[in-house]
Amino acid sequence: MTTTTAAPPEEKAAAPKKSRKKLIIIIAVVLLLGGGGGYWFVLKPKGAEDGPPEPGTVVPLDHVQINLAEGHYLRLGLSLQLTADAGGEGHGEFDGSKALDAAIDVFSGRSVAEVAKEGQRAKLKLELVHLLEERYHGDVMDVYFTEFVTE
Repeated sequence: MTTTTAAPPEEKAAAPKKSRKKLIIIIAVVLLLGGGGGYWFVLKPKGAEDGPPEPGTVVPLDHVQINLAEGHYLRLGLSLQLTADAGGEGHGEFDGSKALDAAIDVFSGRSVAEVAKEGQRAKLKLELVHLLEERYHGDVMDVYFTEFVTE
């Protein structure tokens, strides 16, 4: 009498389940890679590969007097460094009112010592540059103080 050992039905059913799991994982990985590739080539933001903006024209603005603390004031002259692709590059076309308003916001009410100190002035200038980048939607890349007198 010969006996044959047959695999129980549970083992036969287990083999296809493993290959299905493997197939599902492979399909999921392929879909994720395809989605990532599609984003990279089609939907990627255009500014991501451009690098830093190229400098354009420098637009001088009229000076402004800003009230400081304790009855003092700051006479501030500004020039704005525009990017090369900024709209309205001509001096007559560029509206500097947002820049002057931002300067007033940054410097108003501060003490003379605070605005005159070298390190603090650099921090205030950096704050002003960030405000201008937001208000001009990236068209202004730097600001230069052409006049800075406190009294």
